[in-house]
Amino acid sequence: MPYLLPPKLYNDLAHWWPLLSPVEDYRDEARSYHQLFSRHPRPIRTVLELGCGGGNNAYFLKQYYEMTLVDVSPRMLAVCAATNPECTLVHGDMRHVRLEQQFDAVFVHDAVSYIATEEDLRLMAETAAHHCVRGGLVFMAPDFLRESFREGVDHGGSDDNQGRGIRFLEWTWDPDPDDTTYTVDFAYLLKQADGTVHAEHDRHIMGLFSRHVWLSVLEDAGFAPLIEQLVSGEDTCDGPTVMHAVTGTRT
Repeated sequence: MPYLLPPKLYNDLAHWWPLLSPVEDYRDEARSYHQLFSRHPRPIRTVLELGCGGGNNAYFLKQYYEMTLVDVSPRMLAVCAATNPECTLVHGDMRHVRLEQQFDAVFVHDAVSYIATEEDLRLMAETAAHHCVRGGLVFMAPDFLRESFREGVDHGGSDDNQGRGIRFLEWTWDPDPDDTTYTVDFAYLLKQADGTVHAEHDRHIMGLFSRHVWLSVLEDAGFAPLIEQLVSGEDTCDGPTVMHAVTGTRT
């Protein structure tokens, strides 16, 4: 299965992104990333983010680092530019982009979850290695590892001060546990300023790889890899929010 970019949320519906995923929701998560970056033995000043999307993490991280932001969707880059006008933005695919610069850290947030095959995962890791200085850090935040995957349902949304609003239902499920993908179906209700509402369905095909695959891919690309657990945000009824981070030091 090829690398797939969901055609609606990051294209025709990209202008709804700030209401579907408000930047303020990323404050605690970005703080966790900054704390991890700060612990790295080699000081981090410059950061390349692959798959920056709307730039919500960069909005908080740019106060600490010089950020260069790459995304494959021109419309999401436009959203990102409105949030982060002081950052360098580049249109490119995380599997193939090549810049004439190396960075102290390469950061790939949950956009890495759209890598659906091991072949493409290796291409993305090679991109990270190409742009990372010796002793630098690679940091990736897949939504799930194969061992941590669980099906579930989520919902959310918000409104702006012009009368527009979005509400969504998110359904995560795995139609074939024997392959390297799972499915996330979104249902959006989109309210315009005049009160009209319409619905959209958007299917996202996501990649799912084991700890062994992640570690071997990064090691083959030239990193000393590690999988860490980060606690982010407030506790819920199920306990604190725990994320798996795939990290590595460039050798």
